[in-house]
Amino acid sequence: MLIGITYDLREDYLRAGYSPEETAEFDHIETINAIDDSLKNLGFRTERIGNIKSLIQKLALGESWDLVFNIAEGMLGTAREAQVPSLLDAYGIPYIFSDPLVLTLALHKAFAKNIVRDSGIATPDFFLLKDIADVEKIDLSFPLFAKPVAEGTGKGISASSKIYNHRQLREVCERLLREFAQPVLVENFLPGREFTIGITGTGKKSEILGVMEIILNENAEKEVYSFDNKENYQARVEYKIATGKIEEECRDLALKVWHILSCRDSGRIDVKLDEEGRPNFLEVNPLAGLRPIHSDLAIICELQKMPYIELIQRIMNSALERNSGD
Repeated sequence: MLIGITYDLREDYLRAGYSPEETAEFDHIETINAIDDSLKNLGFRTERIGNIKSLIQKLALGESWDLVFNIAEGMLGTAREAQVPSLLDAYGIPYIFSDPLVLTLALHKAFAKNIVRDSGIATPDFFLLKDIADVEKIDLSFPLFAKPVAEGTGKGISASSKIYNHRQLREVCERLLREFAQPVLVENFLPGREFTIGITGTGKKSEILGVMEIILNENAEKEVYSFDNKENYQARVEYKIATGKIEEECRDLALKVWHILSCRDSGRIDVKLDEEGRPNFLEVNPLAGLRPIHSDLAIICELQKMPYIELIQRIMNSALERNSGD
């Protein structure tokens, strides 16, 4: 079986003049090597396709693959994660992970929160700010939290994302609107512990890989899992597998969200506790990073002594089974 691999290589975009933050979601060569090596060790033949432009060229030449292992994030637009899957759908080529609808919905955090909240899952009250004049329409109690509505990997998030007053709210929203050219999600800041939950599988066969608590050290940016904290996680962040009642509550919430949104194969759900200690949905990542050791999903596996190749095998098993027609 021939597996194509689609991806955006971070170093290519850095060489083209993009900043480290602009390219934060793109993959390092070690990720591509690890996925490629794992697939070969599992008995598959592989071809490195690259980004969407390379994929278009190959499709135009009539090339095809039995399955595509797609981790391409895309550069432009709020539907950028859906661009490669949409092309593959048009050519009838099956691929790993969620479909274009889910990827587009999940990237737009406000849309995802609306659906999750309407399904009865707790999430912080929020406001979608599209223009700076909308600041006057926000009727939420401080402290608040602001971030770009369609970014990942902590992009646009820093210590200033926690907001205490109207002046700071205006300043932060003006900066985010200018820097990211997209709406800003403003929501109530939750003071409790933060968790991320890894999942593999699809539908009724979905399984929790682990519930991992994110603990910021003294030298980290305070109270926020920011871009800088993620980039310097080895010195600033401690990760711990949760157990007991809170693990059960996070597990239950994550699986419900996974099923509500019809996510596939593997990904992560981010959760934070409110002032009463109840888990609240923050966001879903159906195209989670797979960088060995560094990415949250890989860290969850490492903390539980699960080899990286087993994670890739679980992802492949899910994709192959749902594409088999059984």
